[in-house]
Amino acid sequence: MTSDKDVCGTDPAPARLTVGIVSAGRVGSALGAALERAGHVVFGVSAISDASLRRAATRLPDSRILPAAEVAARSELLILAVPDSELAGLISGLAAAGAVRPGTIVMHTSGANGIGILAPLTELGALPIAIHPAMTFTGHDEDIARLGNACFGITAADEIGYAIAQSLVIEMGGEPVKVAEEHRTLYHAALAHGSNHLVTLIVDAVEALRAALSGPGLLGQQVVDDQPGGLAERMLAPLVSAALDNALRRGQAALTGPVARGDVAAVAAHLEALEELDPKLAAGYRALSLRSAERAQTNPALIDLLEGPRLDSQARRRQRSVTTEGPDQAEKGH
Repeated sequence: MTSDKDVCGTDPAPARLTVGIVSAGRVGSALGAALERAGHVVFGVSAISDASLRRAATRLPDSRILPAAEVAARSELLILAVPDSELAGLISGLAAAGAVRPGTIVMHTSGANGIGILAPLTELGALPIAIHPAMTFTGHDEDIARLGNACFGITAADEIGYAIAQSLVIEMGGEPVKVAEEHRTLYHAALAHGSNHLVTLIVDAVEALRAALSGPGLLGQQVVDDQPGGLAERMLAPLVSAALDNALRRGQAALTGPVARGDVAAVAAHLEALEELDPKLAAGYRALSLRSAERAQTNPALIDLLEGPRLDSQARRRQRSVTTEGPDQAEKGH
C-alpha cells in the first residue's frame, strides 16, 4: 500500500498483506476477491455452510478452508465478515483463545458497529478498523464489480488506522468515507432506511400494479403473473429509475404526484383502493404519504386525512351503506 507513507508520514502496513477471512459469506468472499486483485494474499477462510464453501471455492480458489482460530492466528489482516448478531461472540471467543497476535490488523464489516466492539482484541494488541461497504450483496458475480462504485464507511482509532483503512478501500476500487464512532448507528440506520425499505416499497408497488393489470391484455402481450421481471416490473422500472435519479440529484424538488400537489380526493381514492386489495399495503402507503406530505408542507387537509384513524374495508362499506340507504336501513342489515 504505497499511499500510506504519503498519508501519515509512516508506513503502517506492508505492501502485501497475508489476509484471513471469517467467514466466506457474500461480503467476506467479495472483499477477499477484491483484495487479491490488488495483490494481497488470502491464505485462508473460515466457511461452514454449503453456500459459503461454494463461494470460497469459486471466488478464492487458492485459499484454504480453516477453523476461525487458525485463520486468526496466521493473519496480518483479519477480516471478520460475520452477521452483526454473531460479531460480539466471535470477538470474545477469539480473545479468550488468544488467537490474534499483537500487531494484527483486525477489520470487521458491520455497518452498525464501530471499533468499540473490537475492544477485547484491541486490548491484546490488535489494530482495530471498521470498514463497511455501503452496498447490497447478492452472492453473484456483480458483487465484486459493484465494489468499484461503492462508498465504504470507515472508522479507526487513530490516524494510522485511518490510513490503513483508506488504503485498503482505495485498493478495492471504492471510496473511503470517515464515520465517527458515535455516529455508526445513525449511519447504518440511514443506509438501511434507504435501501432495505426501498425493496419493500417496490415489491408493494408491483403487487398493486399486478392487480390493476390483471385480466386479458393486448394481443400478443405477456399475461400478468406473479413471476419477477414481468409486465408490472417493466412498467415501473423507468419511472422508479427516473424518480431515484431525480431524488439523488435534485433532493426535495424531485417530489411530484398527488401528495406533493395536496390532492386530497386522489389520495383518499388511493387509500380506499389499496385497502380493498391489502390493508397492510394501504398502511404502508399511508405512512409514506404522510412523510411525503410533511416534507412538501402540502395541503393541511391532506395531512389531516393521513393522520386520521384508518378505516378498514368493512367500515368503509358500512359508511357507504349509510350514505346510500339511510341510517335506519343500514342498521337493519347488521
